[in-house]
This record gives sequence, structure tokens and C-alpha cells, in this order.
Amino acid sequence: MTGRLVSAAVLLVVGAGLAVLAVMVHYEFMRIYGDVSGTPLEGLTWGLTAGPSGLGLGLVAVVAMIGFMISTRRWMRLTAVAIPVLMLLGMFAVTPAALGQKMESQFVSAPQCVTEGTAEPMASADREAQQAFDSISHIGHFSGGGMSGVGGCSRWFKLPGGADVLQHYRGALPAAGWEVVEDDGSHLRAQLDGRAFYVMPCPGGGVIWAGSDDEPSFGQGRPGLAGTEICPHDL
Repeated sequence: MTGRLVSAAVLLVVGAGLAVLAVMVHYEFMRIYGDVSGTPLEGLTWGLTAGPSGLGLGLVAVVAMIGFMISTRRWMRLTAVAIPVLMLLGMFAVTPAALGQKMESQFVSAPQCVTEGTAEPMASADREAQQAFDSISHIGHFSGGGMSGVGGCSRWFKLPGGADVLQHYRGALPAAGWEVVEDDGSHLRAQLDGRAFYVMPCPGGGVIWAGSDDEPSFGQGRPGLAGTEICPHDL
């Protein structure tokens, strides 16, 4: 009886330690790979299915189950049941913090086209596109993903909560002096002083482009770019 009691206690301690370690691993995984456009529950579900969190939960559950089976005290059995449950709650609790950390470190609130060391004429095109972006109120969280060239600059953004991308720019563009010239419900294009601005929703966010009014948005229509996918598979 004493041997079983000691073994059960050791297993519970090991299970609790593994649970704490699994929560820490889940935090780091979500901080690096998590989707900032998802909810905490969606992030937890994705972490359990696509990351190491599910493996950690399975390992902790096995240790807790063995401890439950050999336990001779009621409080030990309750503890064995509580460990994986508290582990899940801990993962759920740290998910928003991890996603917030990723958002702060990898995303900005406004698109950035200008980078140091860019040669002309691309540098001038980037500055003009940046001026266009800076004149407009934006929505979402921008990364460095996108394309730049003499014809314009595009940037992708993530959008938590599923807000209406086009509805935002329908108000933001006229407020900044831009004239909306195209709006078919799937994209929007505006013009101002020889410049053009284009926005299109994508799954989990969207993509914007700014450039010269006589240039095709995103370079579409040009040889080699006519079939380029505007929305990436993973924002």
C-alpha cells in the first residue's frame, strides 16, 4: 500500500511538471506560429491539432491516468483528473498573450513600403506609395509581406474579428480626399492626383496596393504577373 501511494504521488508530481512544461511550450509555439486573426479558442484548437500541444496533452493524460489507477486516496484521484483539465485551461489562458506578443513583434498598424538601401527608380516609387498609404486610415495588422516595384507597392494584413474590409475603406478613402472609382463588392479602387489605391479582402485579412494611376494594380496584366495570385495562402 505504501509503495502504491509513493508511486502515485511521484506520477502526480511528474504529471504536474509535464503540464507546466506543456503550457510553456504551447505559449512559445503560438507566439511564433499562431494566427493573430483567430480567437483564443481557435488558437488553442489549432495548437492542439497542428503543434506540440496535443502531444503534450496526450502525455500528461497518460501519466495522470496511470496515477489515477494506482492511487489509493480520493484526493490523489481528484488531483489526477484535475491536472490535464488545468493544463488545458492554462493553455487557453496564455494563448491571447502569445498572440498579442506575436502581433507586437511581427506586425505594425500601418503598411510600410520604404526600406533603406533600395535603389532608384524603385526607391522613388516606394516613397510615392508610402505617401499614399500614409494619407489613409487603415484597418488590420500589417507585416512586411507584399510586393514592391516601380509600378507600386502592395502589403498584406491580418484582420482579427472578421470586420468588413471594404466598408472601412469606403469611408476612409473619401475622408482622405480620394475618389472611389471602382467598387463591386470584391475589391475597391480609388484615385487621387494621378495616384491609385486598391484594396481587396482575403481570407483572414486583405491586401492593399498603391501606385501610379496608369499602372495595373499588383502588376496584374503585365507579362509574367498576369496569373499571379493576389491573396496568399497564408497571410
